[in-house]
Amino acid sequence: MKQVCRVCMHQCNLNPGQTGICKARKNEEGKIVCVSYGQITSMALDPIEKKPLRLFRPGSLILSVGSFGCNLRCPFCQNYEISMASMQQSEGNVILKGRADTVCVSCRELADKALEYRTSGNIGVAFTYNEPLVGWEYVRDTARLVRDAGMVNVMVTNGTASCEVLDELLPYIDAMNIDLKAFCRESYRELGGDLDTVKRFIVRAAEECHVELTTLIVPGMNDDVGEMEEEAGWIASVEDKAGRKIPLHVTRFYPRYHMTDRQATDVRQVYRLAETAGRYLEHVFVGNC
Repeated sequence: MKQVCRVCMHQCNLNPGQTGICKARKNEEGKIVCVSYGQITSMALDPIEKKPLRLFRPGSLILSVGSFGCNLRCPFCQNYEISMASMQQSEGNVILKGRADTVCVSCRELADKALEYRTSGNIGVAFTYNEPLVGWEYVRDTARLVRDAGMVNVMVTNGTASCEVLDELLPYIDAMNIDLKAFCRESYRELGGDLDTVKRFIVRAAEECHVELTTLIVPGMNDDVGEMEEEAGWIASVEDKAGRKIPLHVTRFYPRYHMTDRQATDVRQVYRLAETAGRYLEHVFVGNC
């Protein structure tokens, strides 16, 4: 029978055997399951600043892992090879269209790997590269083990998931970087998302853990000073509610994926928008310039 996946705003109504928009969740025999569970496409020991997180454990390293799938369709995606991939089965192996095989890593194996790298300066695990929320069960189950081992968990996410999913993760997540891709409902609709969903997610997350936000400045989409004033003003209002100072990363777009016909963002505009945000926020950082 059909089942509705309630992870995000798409509420995909799936027939048996059908996969959702994210390509990571599927109706199997009348039950919504995460087909990306434990399937790792990328793993690296990264500086925490690369997430980007500037005010959470600065100078440290974190084991960063990614799977496949995403519930948005950003034409400027930086990791489209895995975020837009779908899974195929071949003689028991998982294969992603257009990419090498995944590696199956259990929650325990990943937690043990994080501990193994502790001597190299690793502080925990960052769930990143693709959208971790489409495989939130794996994030939760692994993060619980990482926390039990005395290490930290970081999530880099687009924030387009229900607060019910977020509440499952918050007890184990120490810090997040959340993409606030624009501050215009129409722009979010064009990306396949919903601004109000992201705003609710940010407010809830900021109540429980360290949150930093990132806005990639894409020419013609979100590079208007007026829109940045609205965005920064809203973030400042969240700070008041959460009692915390939320950092904003204003980053430069480079041609990528379906936007290779567009020029990189003018550096002067990036700094202009960062200066605008700085009138409202205490911590504003510029990236990719």
